[in-house]
Amino acid sequence: MIITNGKIITWTKPNELIENKSILVQGNEIKKIDTIENLLQENGGEEILDAKGQYVMPGLICAHTHFYGAYSRGLAIPGDPPSAFPEILSNLWWALDKALDEQSVASSAWVCIIDAIKHGNTSLFDHHASPNAISNSLDVIADVVDQSGIRASLCYEVTDRDGDQKAREGINENIRFITRINNRNNLNGRLAATFGLHASLTLSDKTLELSQSMAPSGSGFHIHVAEHPVDEYDSIKKSGLRVVDRLLKNNILNERSIVAHAVHIDAKEVNILAETKTWVTHQPRSNMNNAVGIGNIESMVRAGVKVCLGNDGFSNTMWDEWKTAYLVHKLVNLDPRKMGGYDVIEMAIYQNSSLASQQFNLPIGSIVPGAQADIIFVDYLPFTEINSGNLPWHILFGMHHSMVTMTMVAGKVLMKNKELINIDEKKIFSDAYQLHKGVWDRYKNQF
Repeated sequence: MIITNGKIITWTKPNELIENKSILVQGNEIKKIDTIENLLQENGGEEILDAKGQYVMPGLICAHTHFYGAYSRGLAIPGDPPSAFPEILSNLWWALDKALDEQSVASSAWVCIIDAIKHGNTSLFDHHASPNAISNSLDVIADVVDQSGIRASLCYEVTDRDGDQKAREGINENIRFITRINNRNNLNGRLAATFGLHASLTLSDKTLELSQSMAPSGSGFHIHVAEHPVDEYDSIKKSGLRVVDRLLKNNILNERSIVAHAVHIDAKEVNILAETKTWVTHQPRSNMNNAVGIGNIESMVRAGVKVCLGNDGFSNTMWDEWKTAYLVHKLVNLDPRKMGGYDVIEMAIYQNSSLASQQFNLPIGSIVPGAQADIIFVDYLPFTEINSGNLPWHILFGMHHSMVTMTMVAGKVLMKNKELINIDEKKIFSDAYQLHKGVWDRYKNQF
């Protein structure tokens, strides 16, 4: 197709805002950017997709999320409100994941992916847990990814908290799925895989060693790190090492590994993450909600750490995550100069794009010939000048997820004029509603 009548934001470096040009999309790629006259002369039979003056930009990317947490919405935690993050883990997440079966795993993926498509997210990095439905759980999610048309990287979180057998089942599930991806059963580049680990505080040395030794060659790991101080103190008690040092000793850190949060790491750990070229993902909304603190992100970036932006299972409205990151660092540091707009863009656009391009082995996150056609339309009417220099602040203070009207992944339109294509949202949500009572009952019966 040819996308015409749009104001193109390339998200290249340097960024460009292009008017009076159109985009030729063929297969899953952007083939050419030129005038509509030239493109029609060369490709007269192509379908025309009229942007009607809207902004045309690459789809948003979420570097860390949890589909399985969907059924927490509206769920009451028994007893007194949790007073600290360890109680939130034990009283909410570690009980909710046990309540999931195969149907609710699929349903939770569906509702999160629909949320993503409607709000312009085209690539998602999911970290899954369902201790009573481990085997083939990643294929269940992959089937939803396939049917929906989204792009997603999947893994299963290995943990010792449910015993040796389930830890081994988690290891096997990661190996099986990574092998599937390595054999190119990857939906033409829309599926990727990492080796999931929960966190140091629920992993023994034996399980860490087994995971590393059994992981297929070249695998990256996806693990939570130092989200709360308890992770650091647990690691010191177990091994005499801080978390990042412990993971380094066990060969978990590498240029394809993803560390989520890293809120309570020290300077040495920052340097280790930089030296190993490990990715870090920042999730400010989740950190605020769990009252765990906010990592020193700007120092990490200055030290050379590759910091991305995720949502940790919050709504797939990534611009809300951008805005939270922009604001919370100013508050925490009592300094309005902290986390400027360009800093947010570096994480949310350029680093997220680099991560996705590496993990899916495709050029993702910019509008240039050869890049994947992951594109959104944004119906934004600025009342002040907008240019490549001030664009971050137009997004942070002007654009909203409700303005996304079209979402395309790999050249396929998934939503047009705010209407999902070939996805029955009402039925999917109705089915999810029917399942939620069973999930909530199984959750409550654990207390």
